[in-house]
Amino acid sequence: MRHQKSGYHLSRTRAHRKALLSNLSAALFERKRIRTTLTKAKAVRGDVEKYITFAKKGDLASRRHVLRYIPRPEIIKILFEEIAPRYEERAGGYSRIVKLGQRQGDGAPMAILELVGYEDVVAAKKAEASKKKAEKKAAKESKGEKAEEVSEETKPRRKAKAKVKAEKPADDVIEEAATEAAPEVPETEETVETVPAGKIPKKTKEKKPKKKK
Repeated sequence: MRHQKSGYHLSRTRAHRKALLSNLSAALFERKRIRTTLTKAKAVRGDVEKYITFAKKGDLASRRHVLRYIPRPEIIKILFEEIAPRYEERAGGYSRIVKLGQRQGDGAPMAILELVGYEDVVAAKKAEASKKKAEKKAAKESKGEKAEEVSEETKPRRKAKAKVKAEKPADDVIEEAATEAAPEVPETEETVETVPAGKIPKKTKEKKPKKKK
């Protein structure tokens, strides 16, 4: 029986669930807006509200307490120095859940979890990302146009080379070069004995005439 066992188990072990909620909280503080399943958004929203409440205190004990659950100093710095001062006059409700509908594939309900008051920051990030994407696309198109221009310039050269090769075959060129390079050898009546490679000719002894008795 599950008496007094409230909360979202998320079909995970305790350690896995703790790591998941920590990562979701850190991603929200860093990006100000995340897209996840509706169940995960509801599970992490309570933790996010508590962390911001601790950050509004601003003392060392609160910083160390939040650092136990989000062991990332750069995220803790963003939370205490950038996010918490914006909610000094707000009593609660620092985050918002916007439902998106079902996910294609398994039909899981999706949602957006975002921090209240950061709509302008999110819009500026989106505009910057779209601008960078357009610049990359323009750079790729310009590179493709340059490559086409270079190929068009090199086409006549390639055609001229192919025409020369077609007029003069390679075999005829090699034969002509060999005949030009080889010097003319005068024909002589003397014949020279050829020795096969790897064999040294033996010295021949002159035969002495026999003495008559």
